Amino acid sequence: MIQRYLIIGLAIVLVTACSTKKDANLIVHNAAVYTADSLFTHAQAFAVKDGKFVAVGTSERILNAYRSDSIVDLKGQPVYPGFYDPHAHFLGLGQVLNQADLVGTKSFDEVVQRLKTFSEKHPTNLWVIGRGWDQNDWPDKRFPTKEKLDAAFPTIPVCLTRVDGHAVLINSKAMRLAGLSKGAKIPGGEIVLANNEPTGVLVDNAMGLVRRVIPQPDAKDKERMLLAAQNVCLSLGLTTVSDAGLNRNDIELVDQLQKANKLKIRDYVMISLGEPNLDYYLKRGPFQTDRLTVRAFKLYADGALGSRGACLRKPYTDRPETAGFLLLNPTELKRVLTLLEASQFQANTHCIGDSANHLILDLYGSLLKNRNARRWRIEHAQVVSPDDFWKFNRYSVIPSVQPTHATSDMYWAADRLGTTRVKGAYAFRDLMKQNGLIAFGSDFPVEAPNPLYGFHAAVARVDAQGYPAGGFQMENAVDRVSALKAMTSWAAYANFEDHLRGSIEAGKQADFVVLQQDIMKIPAAQLRDVKVVQTWVGGEKLFQR
Repeated sequence: MIQRYLIIGLAIVLVTACSTKKDANLIVHNAAVYTADSLFTHAQAFAVKDGKFVAVGTSERILNAYRSDSIVDLKGQPVYPGFYDPHAHFLGLGQVLNQADLVGTKSFDEVVQRLKTFSEKHPTNLWVIGRGWDQNDWPDKRFPTKEKLDAAFPTIPVCLTRVDGHAVLINSKAMRLAGLSKGAKIPGGEIVLANNEPTGVLVDNAMGLVRRVIPQPDAKDKERMLLAAQNVCLSLGLTTVSDAGLNRNDIELVDQLQKANKLKIRDYVMISLGEPNLDYYLKRGPFQTDRLTVRAFKLYADGALGSRGACLRKPYTDRPETAGFLLLNPTELKRVLTLLEASQFQANTHCIGDSANHLILDLYGSLLKNRNARRWRIEHAQVVSPDDFWKFNRYSVIPSVQPTHATSDMYWAADRLGTTRVKGAYAFRDLMKQNGLIAFGSDFPVEAPNPLYGFHAAVARVDAQGYPAGGFQMENAVDRVSALKAMTSWAAYANFEDHLRGSIEAGKQADFVVLQQDIMKIPAAQLRDVKVVQTWVGGEKLFQR
């Protein structure tokens, strides 16, 4: 009889325990969870309901407190908050997927051969478009010229964008369509000449001469591009990407596709500078949806170091007749920044050279005065003078950098800058120390979109082959905890999204990624080869390897 009562009592306890469990849409357990919260807490499990984390803790605690029809046992695999890319060109990635890929070419002859192969597979009577060449990777490091393009494509216009997006090479057919004049002077740009004749290379603002005559994709084309870019990014663990400079029509297209549930990846958009955009968005004000944040304007102070358009305080070491140039004059930059200071918009300014960084930090300071909550950013912060680092702290300026720029440029950066000035370049640790945070992006498609390449570059400061031995300027390497935060919680803060996501915490959106190996523990040499197993956005699995 006693035994019978014990059995009944145990049954009652089990029924009661089950009935007190809370419902969840998803339970993940038996995992190595890196929450990236303020304490960098480790956990084993979490529960998700209605697209948000509702509890995080040990497997025992979560399984005892929650029930779900979807329970995932990860068998010890590592889990991280969904990776961020706070400075990229998401639509641009979709565009280059349909263009000739010139990344990694070892000579201009290889560029021409790739174009021929591409045009055979994609015959056209319109334009041949490519991107990714870098003369710094070739035996002859001078800018290429148009003659070999003319021979290969005498009747079809060709436009080839340099890897950094700050120079193009065009052939004679494209020059005629653009109405290019050798005597034209372009403020903030350069028509490169040889023997007083255009070579076909256009730098920075001069690129507009040809881009205005290239046929543009329509909304349907752009939809295909965005969806193709989404597939790439999700396969790499990216759950929030960015578009560093879009016009109103493209912003509204992204919003429409997200609301139609076609575009499920989240997008942080910086509005392209221009009077129509300023007029419209300053009146409307910032806005944020479940998947879209629009509260920043993208400004350009200067160009790129690789094409010598970066604005330096002293001339280039390898071309002493120039110090680069500004893309907007200081008066115009101050006018726009004054408008933004009077609004609730964030100012995100592209600054590569030490002169551009110096100018913008001082302009920010004149408007922001002291420490503040505006989260204004300098994008790239690539070359900073020793006497300017402190201004990031004084004015609460967020450095938004791209670690792979360091490992792409390290082969020739000292040639451009000299051995002393280069020490203030790609100074991620020094920048991080100013405010105790930094944001890591990739600037894709300038660089590869894989966030683990940036993680590797930040902590190891070497390229894919492990060069150089011992790392490049290792005094500015970043520890792994900081590197992970820079691509999750700190990046979310830089995007005004830290209350929504960026860490695995109760109440935040359930964006997370599962990797094959633990990037916090494996040897640095293995980091670039780690594969994504699953990518989840809002508790929905969008990628499975």
